[in-house]
Amino acid sequence: MRFRHPDGTVVHLAYCTNVHPAETLDGVLAQLRDHCEPVRRRLGRDRLGIGLWLARDAAHALVSDPSALRDLRTELDRRGLEVVTLNGFPYEGFGAEEVKYRVYKPDWTDPERLEHTTALARVLTGLLPDDVTEGSVSTLPLAWRTGYDDADAEKARTALLTLAERLDALQELTGRSIRVGLEPEPGCVVETTGDAIAPLTAIAHDRIGICVDTCHLATSFEDPHTALDALTTARVPVVKSQLSAALHAEHPHLPEVREALAAFDEPRFLHQTRTSTAAGLRGTDDLGEALAGDALPDGAPWRAHFHVPLHAAPAAPLTSTLPVLKSALARLVGGPHPLTRHLEVETYTWQALPPALRPRARTQLADGIAAELTLARDLLTDLGLKELP
Repeated sequence: MRFRHPDGTVVHLAYCTNVHPAETLDGVLAQLRDHCEPVRRRLGRDRLGIGLWLARDAAHALVSDPSALRDLRTELDRRGLEVVTLNGFPYEGFGAEEVKYRVYKPDWTDPERLEHTTALARVLTGLLPDDVTEGSVSTLPLAWRTGYDDADAEKARTALLTLAERLDALQELTGRSIRVGLEPEPGCVVETTGDAIAPLTAIAHDRIGICVDTCHLATSFEDPHTALDALTTARVPVVKSQLSAALHAEHPHLPEVREALAAFDEPRFLHQTRTSTAAGLRGTDDLGEALAGDALPDGAPWRAHFHVPLHAAPAAPLTSTLPVLKSALARLVGGPHPLTRHLEVETYTWQALPPALRPRARTQLADGIAAELTLARDLLTDLGLKELP
């Protein structure tokens, strides 16, 4: 979906396909048929943006076979779909029964992360629509925090500088500019937008910036305007933003709130949980740890890294951080000039919701994704952007 900002800039809105498990190119093609095109039809659109997640095997197949890449582009066009952004965070196995800490491997100290991200950038130059010359890729925020030392930081910095050089060369070769954004996430070396400033200014290259995920922003209790103003002051480019909402519990000391939270403590993904105290941010690596005893102070609200559907906040006594998303979006694209042109709804936890809330059929999932995109579209038009055909 495309929108015209009042300054004339085109802003793209997509939804991220990491909600649909697929490790191979055949699986990606099936996603387009079974999920993406039905969502487009529900929205009554001739064209729908999707943020592709390409696992290692699928990316390798596309980068090593030009005909396969052409076929994918043809299939996208045939189904009324377009791609300007890729989710390069998960490497493989994102649809496994247990993902947890595995999603952070390989990290930016491992040469394979550089090679995979380079492959994604090359693929994206072949997928961009004919009238679009800029693409984006989001990636993990360097590494998980434990065991990360100064030597690792230097490895990661060197890898990202090499990536920037490769992206420069790619533009010279193809005429298309690809930028990569580190995506701050609780528990990682770069947990907050503030944590991203030092490593990104050390690289000081406009092709390497930040991906602002509004669920992660909210989980870490960051104020969107303060965070985005700091990035602007530091001249850190916002490569893309993932529009998402976290789980919010206003009164975590109450037994009924603990019981409601426990329903979201599931085995597949890590649900980092945070609370803001007078002494600073406190947290656990997973929701179950927070609920077990006194691992986390409960005198102030808790937020958990659980991407809840944008249009359907959990039932009381819980809610979502949709207000944080709205505030961030107002700063991202509501000003005189947009801070980013690539927006992506990323709710990959539909099948991890409590059983009563999970879609029971493919059609229900498509309905839900379409409803999320409709909400995002309405937020954008309320900010003065005009939806384009």
